Amino acid sequence: METGGSPRSPRRPGLVLALAGAVLAAVAGCTSAPSSSGSAPSPSVSNDLQTDYQNTVKAVLPSVVQITAPNSLGSGIVYDSQGDIVTNAHVIGTGNSFQVTLANSSTVLDATLVYSYPVSDLAVIKLTKPPSNLKPATFVDSSKVEVGQIVLAMGNPLGLESSVTQGIVSAVGRTVSEPGSAGSAGVTIPNMVQTSAAINPGNSGGALVNLSNQIVGINTLAAISAGESGAQAPGIGFAIPSSAVTNLANQMIKDGKVTNSGRAALGITSRTVLTSAGDTTTGAGVVSVISGGPAAQAGIQPGDVITKIGNTAILSSGQLSETLAGLQPGQKVQVSYERGGNAQTTTVTLGTL
Repeated sequence: METGGSPRSPRRPGLVLALAGAVLAAVAGCTSAPSSSGSAPSPSVSNDLQTDYQNTVKAVLPSVVQITAPNSLGSGIVYDSQGDIVTNAHVIGTGNSFQVTLANSSTVLDATLVYSYPVSDLAVIKLTKPPSNLKPATFVDSSKVEVGQIVLAMGNPLGLESSVTQGIVSAVGRTVSEPGSAGSAGVTIPNMVQTSAAINPGNSGGALVNLSNQIVGINTLAAISAGESGAQAPGIGFAIPSSAVTNLANQMIKDGKVTNSGRAALGITSRTVLTSAGDTTTGAGVVSVISGGPAAQAGIQPGDVITKIGNTAILSSGQLSETLAGLQPGQKVQVSYERGGNAQTTTVTLGTL
């Protein structure tokens, strides 16, 4: 796993990212009066679309659950009739036992950890006594998700159970770095689905759904403005794509772990290296090297500073993770690095994260 020792830099100026779950909150009532101006839309178009929304909510919302972890609250999705539930790793934290509440139910069910895979921010938990009326969700092939598709975000934002927001797929294939904690870098996740549907704390682990009643992704994080005291940037949220969810969840359920992430790795841990003045990053410093791993076989050692992967300049540990997220295991890449002030280059056959 490639890790870093400094906060990730956002991929867009003025924006940082906030995990969309794992908080408990009380919300004061807030209402607004309907506008009395403007003409009504065409009844036939409006009613057809409204019916589609309502049908999708009725079909999918029963598959979305509320998860109460030892130190947080978030959302999850019923994965199968055996009681397996998928969610974000950051929702469950380091817990092993959880309480789950099904949609439109006040009954609290016990669940235990199957496996947590923080590298991709995914986890599976399992109900101890699955009820007979569980309704597993349907996951779509992520390659079929298109920009402009209408989507609904379902979950439990701020503890408001079974909430739904709407938007569109704004982009696909985004590589996004989650915020870290205590000065460390968060994980980098490739191929995320960007959406304009509102994603708020507590939505993490919930469903991003198309109007064919299919899960296109797991809601994970939202962008916030770096220049406005952490105010959320409206309409910029991200979901882990459904194909990645099913691939990893199937491994966790079958083998109790992830056996093949499908993601490339150098086989090192790293941290961002700063200039002597401490005001500019200069590369990804190698902290440790896995014995027999890709970097070790190519001659890279602890203390080296990686400055380039192929033609991509590497100025930080976060940038190294983002670059690797776009590559494939088994791919040969040229790695440029500095050792003792001398520039060197080697070819690395990438391994699996």
